[in-house]
Amino acid sequence: MKDRIKQIMDAQQMSQQAFAAFIDISAATLSSIFNGRTKPTLTIVEAIKTKIPNINTDWLMFGSGTMFKSPTETPAVSPSPTSSKYEPMLDFGLDDGFSQENEVKTEPQTKPEIKSVNSTPREMPKTEIKFVDKPQRHVVEIKVYYDDYTYESFYPASKK
Repeated sequence: MKDRIKQIMDAQQMSQQAFAAFIDISAATLSSIFNGRTKPTLTIVEAIKTKIPNINTDWLMFGSGTMFKSPTETPAVSPSPTSSKYEPMLDFGLDDGFSQENEVKTEPQTKPEIKSVNSTPREMPKTEIKFVDKPQRHVVEIKVYYDDYTYESFYPASKK
């Protein structure tokens, strides 16, 4: 199944980190799948299906059939510099009154926000210090063990 996920990434023209952010999973989870440490779960399949609705679930899970539900359908990819203005674009459900023929994206593409440890706010751990009154301890005996299985005992001189 990891090979089919790689094929989806290639079809979407996304890197591993961008694809992980796109389907709302951590890059570490996707990396562990590709490295063979873990197997893809149903949650991963659902995340892919949610973001790419025309993906063939039988193909994704079992490798049967074609990648997309209908052979005439094309994957919904973001426009590339060589794409025409009539190529399908990602639909985020926003109805702005424009038809697809009238839409031409001219603003520069931004990288998707990648969730990482560096972007998480730092919280200082709250430490509680307890002062416990204990009587002062004193050394009573010191033993030194030698490699010939002998030892010596030392007793500090008492302070008077």
